[in-house]
This record gives sequence, structure tokens and C-alpha cells, in this order.
Amino acid sequence: MPEISRFYGIIITMFVHEHNPPHFHVRYNEYRALINIENGEITGNLPRRALNLVYDWLDLHKDELMENWRRMERGGELKSIKPLD
Repeated sequence: MPEISRFYGIIITMFVHEHNPPHFHVRYNEYRALINIENGEITGNLPRRALNLVYDWLDLHKDELMENWRRMERGGELKSIKPLD
């Protein structure tokens, strides 16, 4: 599960050969969630503060996340994405 970003204890990853819709995985302490890149829908559970930070990051990097998804579908390597400052 390649890590593509990390900030404030939040770890963002994407799996190779993953299922649609385009999404990424979030780990924060004992919490785990999937976030849909296109609409921000969450599957799983994150504390409100962590989820708000993830949504802020998603808003800034949606295009890069979709490019990583397309790269992954073609069998390419994922690129790291700048963390939230």
C-alpha cells in the first residue's frame, strides 16, 4: 500500500490494482477510511478534525489524486503529493 502523503499524523495511501470508483485510503491512529476522490464520500470512520483536514487536502490535490489513479490503472508508479501545511 504505497504512501502518497502524510500530515498531522494522517497517512494517505493508494493500493495498486484497486477497484472503482477512484478513491484513497486514510489511516489516523486506530481509525481507517476510504475517501472517494470525485465526491468526498467517506466509507469508514475518522474523527471530525482529521476528516476536515483530509477534505482540505483533497480540495487542494484532487487533480493530482486523479492523475495518480490513472497512472495506477496503467501500471505506473504513484507520485507523492505534497502534505497539508
